[in-house]
Amino acid sequence: TPTGSGPDVVGMFDMDPPDPLPSPSDQTSFDPMRHTFSEEELKPQPMIKKARKIQVPDNMKDEKYWTRRHKNNEAAKRSRDARRLKENQISLRATYLERENAALRQEVAEIRKELGRCRSILSKYENRL
Repeated sequence: TPTGSGPDVVGMFDMDPPDPLPSPSDQTSFDPMRHTFSEEELKPQPMIKKARKIQVPDNMKDEKYWTRRHKNNEAAKRSRDARRLKENQISLRATYLERENAALRQEVAEIRKELGRCRSILSKYENRL
């Protein structure tokens, strides 16, 4: 990236919004009940050390350079968007599973109460015999 400052430098790159959520159309195809993440998808990503940036002299910034920069910027944007989408899907799945877990725990608690009542009734009848 250029190291200069001013409006001419900022205008060269498409800036991403701070943290856009995927559009609703992206999310409608994601069903947390049906989607399962593979082991590979759930593995934490390794920390990647960034290579030092090499300044390209202005006299070498020809059409080929700017074409490659533009292509790289687009690829980086696609990669960030894909990562955000994946993170959002995992977050949705986690939220869904947490709610389902809470509902199941509540159901287990109610069934245990009912079991206690049934045992109490049974013990009363057993004591009569």
